[in-house]
Amino acid sequence: MKPIMGFKSFNSARRILSGIEAMNMVRKGQVKGIEQENSVSQARLIEAIFGITA
Repeated sequence: MKPIMGFKSFNSARRILSGIEAMNMVRKGQVKGIEQENSVSQARLIEAIFGITA
């Protein structure tokens, strides 16, 4: 990772890139039990994974 990308540490880069990859998997419909076009179930999964409310 280049320092210009804004990652202060390897750990923060790992977390951010893991989140991006998880979101791409949801978007592509690669997560079991989550329909690709069902935004409500996608939001519930994100809430459960990241502990946030959408």
